[in-house]
Amino acid sequence: MGTPDFAVGTLEKIIENGYEVVAVVTQPDKPKGRDKKLSPPPVKECALKHNLTVLQPQRARDEAFIQEVKSYNPDAIVVVAFGQILPESILHMTKYGCINVHASLLPQYRGASPIQWAVIDGCKKTGVTTMLMDEGIDTGDILMVKEYELAKKETGGSLFDKLSLLGAELLIETLKGIEAGTIKPVKQDNEQSSYVKMLTKSMGHIDFANSANEIERLIRGLNPWPSAFTYINKKMLKIWDADVVESIEDIKVPQNSVVRTALISKEKMYVICGSGFLELKEVQLEGKKRMCIGDFLRGNRIENGIVLG
Repeated sequence: MGTPDFAVGTLEKIIENGYEVVAVVTQPDKPKGRDKKLSPPPVKECALKHNLTVLQPQRARDEAFIQEVKSYNPDAIVVVAFGQILPESILHMTKYGCINVHASLLPQYRGASPIQWAVIDGCKKTGVTTMLMDEGIDTGDILMVKEYELAKKETGGSLFDKLSLLGAELLIETLKGIEAGTIKPVKQDNEQSSYVKMLTKSMGHIDFANSANEIERLIRGLNPWPSAFTYINKKMLKIWDADVVESIEDIKVPQNSVVRTALISKEKMYVICGSGFLELKEVQLEGKKRMCIGDFLRGNRIENGIVLG
């Protein structure tokens, strides 16, 4: 059971390792693009490529769907970012239960978007956890864990790709361990737990009253979606890459400069933050392509001292 790109690697690994996949369950096709043409989830595309049976229930709690799953008599159900809450009857239907791959070091970062929040919060490390699902949200017993140290310029997108691969590998290790009887489930310490909320587009609106460090992490965490942005000359300006600078030289700072003030020097652009400065490296003006800051400044008349937002 899975839906987005993140789950594809796990399905591929299960097939690659010779397990019999009796069915693949994913979300219904959704309309995309200007023409609103129905588009299949990535997991469905992968399943069809391997000629696997695909089930797409509107509601996983529907009795007809529950009975259909039961008819396959599965030994285990693997769940990776499926996107629906499973009823108790499915959770306890199989011999080995529902095995979930979660992109955090549980009990930390339960809930939606743990990958992006690990970057936004400035975590030094994160990882993936396999667990036995129960009725709670990411509260089941832990089976196995693999850690990953974040790169200095890690983005939500790059971490997504790395943890997808790591999760697929860990799932196979978990299945083998369960078969061999060598894994002892460990209960989560609820006192150490934390939950993260879903990402929204509005989260990307930069508040320059925050520190340059916080803003730089936000930019990386929301890359590629929903992306961090501000406004310049009443047009949206997405910021894809930036560096933190504690102090700047050789730039005339206009009198009465406030937070959000942009300082321009040759082919560099800095923004005054609540603490420190943010040097913009790659941006995208509304209706334009992504470009380095030098190209942006050459193609647009941006005055030193302009206030963003």
